Amino acid sequence: MTKYSLEYGHGHKEFELDSKRVLKEVHIAKFPEIVDLKAAILEAIYHPIGREPIDEIVKPGQKIAFICNDPTRVANTFDFMPILVNEMNKLGVKDEDMFVIFALGTHRNMTQEEMMEAVGPDVGSRLKLYNSDSKIKEDFQYFGETIRKTPVWFNKKICNVDHIFMTGSIVHHFFCGYGGGRKAILPGVAAMETIRMNHSHMLEEHADIGVLKGNPCYEDQMEAVKMFAQGRSLFLFNCVLDANHHFLKIFTGDYNLAHQEACKFVDEVYGVSIPEPADIVIASCGGYPKDINVYQMQKTMNNAWCAVREGGVVIMVAECIEGSGSKPLEDTCREYDSADKIKALLEKHFAIGVHKAFAVTRLMKKAKFILVSALDPELAKIMEFSGVVDSVPAALKLAEETVGKDYKVILMPEGGYTVPMVKENV
Repeated sequence: MTKYSLEYGHGHKEFELDSKRVLKEVHIAKFPEIVDLKAAILEAIYHPIGREPIDEIVKPGQKIAFICNDPTRVANTFDFMPILVNEMNKLGVKDEDMFVIFALGTHRNMTQEEMMEAVGPDVGSRLKLYNSDSKIKEDFQYFGETIRKTPVWFNKKICNVDHIFMTGSIVHHFFCGYGGGRKAILPGVAAMETIRMNHSHMLEEHADIGVLKGNPCYEDQMEAVKMFAQGRSLFLFNCVLDANHHFLKIFTGDYNLAHQEACKFVDEVYGVSIPEPADIVIASCGGYPKDINVYQMQKTMNNAWCAVREGGVVIMVAECIEGSGSKPLEDTCREYDSADKIKALLEKHFAIGVHKAFAVTRLMKKAKFILVSALDPELAKIMEFSGVVDSVPAALKLAEETVGKDYKVILMPEGGYTVPMVKENV
């Protein structure tokens, strides 16, 4: 028997398993972490991809907006923001001419304490910090409509500055292909209706993980951001982290070209070959904040789904301390008892939150999902999970009722990052 420990909230869940059962333990590829972060950041912004060096772009007295991640997306913003802000000071930009706006998308507003924590106390005490609340329509400016009929509304705060720094981290995304890049703006600082219409394309073919070319959600986002970018200076600052949140590489410059290069690296880091789909997949989101609620956990569910066989079981190790994270998700699952019915509802009128109900329940067509979680069991049942227990051994015992006692396992300790791919398809 081998001992294993998976991240769970701010702690861990430990268990023993016969190592002969384990087909593979899926980990992020090993890359050296950045040792001197300040030097790496300065190297990146003075040698960007597809843009001039930062000192040829930023001039004294100009105004700068930094778009930063909210707490659901780990980017170690508090590490790089002081370096960026101080460098802008050296280039002649005053603190009062810079601000941070958080790319909430449709997520809840951050508290002042959360905003300060996100950027660090130094930057938080020097720069103004704002939430982009997608529900306040008067906060947004209209830029037209995409060919896919998405009305383009972006937060007014980023419309009247000299430069916009689009910061954040990049991982795979289950229907937009990849995070990062244009997502800082759409959905990050877009209005609710813009996000709703863009995300409605997740129901279409090619809206899939790791896909950019032909992906309707990605292409719609790119078109919308291009409309906004006309006559404006956008500068990308994206990082790729390992499972321990160490910086592996930084990509800066043109929001399209630099992002394309970053996505290639993301595939190298997070894309992992597996010998075959397993009877049981045991996956951790990687702890807080990736397992803060079902809304965020779903991304790991999608990754784990890639590794399980038809009729198998996925055991999700996820605390979900904030419950579902979405009232529309809950309400939809209460009213509609299948993914097909929810999809039909979305096809009539796409709604944020309802789309997560579909994203969660559609995965259960292939396999059962058992939770090792603090989630309310009744709520879990409504969302079609096959049980909630407090330990991995208890979950395995429950899983045996479906797959029997002679089963093979794939372990995903970093399930929020890693995307398993069957070897023959890699």
